[in-house]
Amino acid sequence: MAFETVLYERDGFMGIIRLNRPERMNAVIEQMYLDIQDLLTEIRHDAHVRVLVITGSVRKGPEGEKQAFCAGADLKKHAADDRTPWQKREYILMAHETTRMIYEFPKPVIVAVNGPARGAGTEMALNGDFLFMADTATIAFPETGLATCVGGGVTYLLTQLVGSMRARELIYTGRIVHGPEAVAMGLALNSVPVDRLMPEVLSFASALAEKAPTSLSLTKELIRKGPHRDMETVLLAESEAILACMNTEDWHTGIRSFAEKRKPVFKGR
Repeated sequence: MAFETVLYERDGFMGIIRLNRPERMNAVIEQMYLDIQDLLTEIRHDAHVRVLVITGSVRKGPEGEKQAFCAGADLKKHAADDRTPWQKREYILMAHETTRMIYEFPKPVIVAVNGPARGAGTEMALNGDFLFMADTATIAFPETGLATCVGGGVTYLLTQLVGSMRARELIYTGRIVHGPEAVAMGLALNSVPVDRLMPEVLSFASALAEKAPTSLSLTKELIRKGPHRDMETVLLAESEAILACMNTEDWHTGIRSFAEKRKPVFKGR
């Protein structure tokens, strides 16, 4: 698969998407949203991909390597102000469709923030299941300083992760948060030196890929929808999920492997 603004590779049962506009710090343009949407549509139906990793890229130049996750929207494009009101609305809806597809992706999504994440980049990062950061990587919400507003579900997701008061502080002020602080406040799962980031993420992804795919997918959906349901609805949904698992070949494999004290090898069926 070849795309203009992203790179894609598969490593075992892991799919890896790298944002790839390093000359612009992976700033988002319409084509990047379209590329990500096309990739997500294709990967969701690929039985060989059980876990998805999204990360940035490295710009190499005379000054050395420069890590970037996503600097947000490409402000040069915005500064041109050549979009009609209809095109502006379409751009926003395209951005939100992309984050929605990440949020609702049926397989675990791990986001590895290797460098600066701002605006649209942070929105994509928060819609994954797990966020890992390099110690030197940063996250911020610069929107109020640019006379715009956060999007991509940030006002909902950030509040869930760090609480409403901390979310207000981060969004209102736009201050920069480094990896270790992001972990301390519950925004990220782990922060490591940048050269250890991808090995750490791939090790975690590999461990998830060994689990039963149907179990992971159903559990992800339960957790995603849980906050919007009452307990009775939650219990009913969990019952249906358990029954669905018990009708899979993997369920029988898991039970037999436990009884025989051996590691299960799940087939995803």
